[in-house]
Amino acid sequence: MSEEIDIDADDSLERALGRAWSSDRPWNLLTRLTELPNRMGGSPGERRAAELVREEFESIGLADVRTAEFPMARWERGETELAVTDPVERSFRAIALPYSPAGDVEGPIVDVGYGTPEEIEDAGEALDGAIALSSTTTPPGRRFVHRMETFGHVAAAGAAGFLFANHVSGQLPPTGSLRFDGEAAIPGVGVSREAGDWLAEYAERAGRGRLRVEATTTEGTSRNVHGTLGGGDEEIVLLAHYDAHDVGEGALDNGCGVAVVGGAAAILAPLELDCRVRVAAVGCEEVGLIGAEALAEELDLDAVRAVVNVDGAGRFRNLKAYSHASDAIADLAESVGEAFGQPVLDEPDPHPFSDHWPFLRAGVPSLQLHSEREGDERGRGWGHTEADTREKVDPRNLREHAMLAALLVSELTRADPPRVPDDVLRAALADQEYEPGMRAADIWPADWT
Repeated sequence: MSEEIDIDADDSLERALGRAWSSDRPWNLLTRLTELPNRMGGSPGERRAAELVREEFESIGLADVRTAEFPMARWERGETELAVTDPVERSFRAIALPYSPAGDVEGPIVDVGYGTPEEIEDAGEALDGAIALSSTTTPPGRRFVHRMETFGHVAAAGAAGFLFANHVSGQLPPTGSLRFDGEAAIPGVGVSREAGDWLAEYAERAGRGRLRVEATTTEGTSRNVHGTLGGGDEEIVLLAHYDAHDVGEGALDNGCGVAVVGGAAAILAPLELDCRVRVAAVGCEEVGLIGAEALAEELDLDAVRAVVNVDGAGRFRNLKAYSHASDAIADLAESVGEAFGQPVLDEPDPHPFSDHWPFLRAGVPSLQLHSEREGDERGRGWGHTEADTREKVDPRNLREHAMLAALLVSELTRADPPRVPDDVLRAALADQEYEPGMRAADIWPADWT
């Protein structure tokens, strides 16, 4: 396909890319978002972020820019206390994980290592009434096991509490939701790598602990912001989530993604597109893909040719494209990378833990734009911690990924990738052994018996 992509054939695209090369638009949007106190789903900060994004979309020149409100379960943290009571008495800093219920539990500390299904099964009856300890990372050579999967498995095994220990140094307790859009079964908290090391040792010494969490879950609302470029009966959806966890600035996750979408939309705005492009910023991804679910319900998915979910782009140097079991999407991403001399790393295996999922589940071909961290460290790095701050971001990555995102979307407007059938998607998830974990996390589609 690369020979079909010719930048010189479209002077308006060439000019738009030239302007983007020196544009501060993505960086300025990132700055405005990260200046907010926090963008937690359902919070006043998230509401203000939606207003900022709406202003950005209007300034770019999107048509029919509107804000659509939707209901969600708003979670707010209170105080958290974690202590080892035996073989010594000492306290550790911990932060409640979103949708943790309030609770006060005591029990043996049981280390389940990486929190893989095999390790949890090996722990067996020891987990009954225990406080389970798990790492944020996964062993090399296997797919990444999501936090919600580990939590679901330990809760099902009878654990009374959950400790999620960061694998990244720096006294950084991690956050992350325990389930989607509703209160979880047992209290769960994040602890730093340094605390996790001590807790693992106390677990080896038959240690016991006490965990007390204050938190509330109430009815709340959030909102999506979207507008369009071009026209026609069919459309490409270009989206990113603008919400973030309340412990940090949310620069990497996912201020970068929204900034890339804004930059890409500015490039696409003056072009004559072959079909409509809907540009969207969705709320409440971090607490359950709730905004993406609401957007998918609002749109006619039969008229959506493809979705481009920008979650992870702009963070690091090289763009990574998750093609989610679609050969056509993988080929298109590869051809754009080759045509413009930019590495676009393909990851073909699907996963259900970002905003493409409500669309992919319905068969819509889905491209998630992420970026590849240097080295072999797995996991979120600074994401989901208080270290997720703006100075970690390189403005050059925002510009270049916005340019690549615009090129990918432009090519998609000229393509018609086939739908992803249920059986193909299910087989790809089965190959990665996702089904047990998705069932444990209560996100396996109800109509997939």
